[in-house]
Amino acid sequence: MPIALRILIVDDERPARDKLRRMLALEPDIGAIEEARDGVEALELLPAFAPDVLLLDIQMPEIGGLDVAASLPSPAPLVVFVTAYDEYAIRAFDANAIDYLLKPYDQQRLHRALRRVRERLGATAPTAPSPSPEPLPAITQLLVPERGGTRIVKVEQIQWIETADNYVVLHTADGDPLMRQTLAGLVEKLGPRFLRCHRRAAVQLDWIRSVQPLDKGDCELVLRSGARVPCSRQYRADLMQRLQDGGIG
Repeated sequence: MPIALRILIVDDERPARDKLRRMLALEPDIGAIEEARDGVEALELLPAFAPDVLLLDIQMPEIGGLDVAASLPSPAPLVVFVTAYDEYAIRAFDANAIDYLLKPYDQQRLHRALRRVRERLGATAPTAPSPSPEPLPAITQLLVPERGGTRIVKVEQIQWIETADNYVVLHTADGDPLMRQTLAGLVEKLGPRFLRCHRRAAVQLDWIRSVQPLDKGDCELVLRSGARVPCSRQYRADLMQRLQDGGIG
């Protein structure tokens, strides 16, 4: 049976707190909700309320969210950061955050974060309020038509993918064949080992060796092959969470 989660919302903006309350009302296993208007109030509420999880803004007056996370008593509640600023994602996961919700988020994204919380607490996740279709089974190879024949490309050899007009380029150690396919359609077909990292690119998570931050929240992914793949700010938080989880979808 799912446990009843006790949640402390910490945000200095009333509309942000109200939005979270409305969305949490659609979840089937919320036991109690309390609110704090800043980090000081959050730390004062912790002993009496004893939340299972903090939904924690990062930029707040006096004590910011990262400082609150560093000041939690032991055993500490789980932390999900909820913020409009993606440049804090790496520091957030260094602080052992369960997830990083980038505003504006939707019900499905919040549900995903709470599912991670339930999994960490050892609870059974209830049925999602708006269940998504089951993903297609992952495939192991692609058949790429070429002049005079068909090329077999093993999925494990694809390091990253980028768009090229009406085609996608499959970057492998043995060449860069073109395939007539949309990037979104191919990523869905290839399964959870691949993740979109840019509007024109996707990467196989197992190939990533390091993440190098750039200006304005963007970053660059350095692959084991030495290739460098762009990662834009809108995809960065999801990518860091997947890497934190070991690439599991």
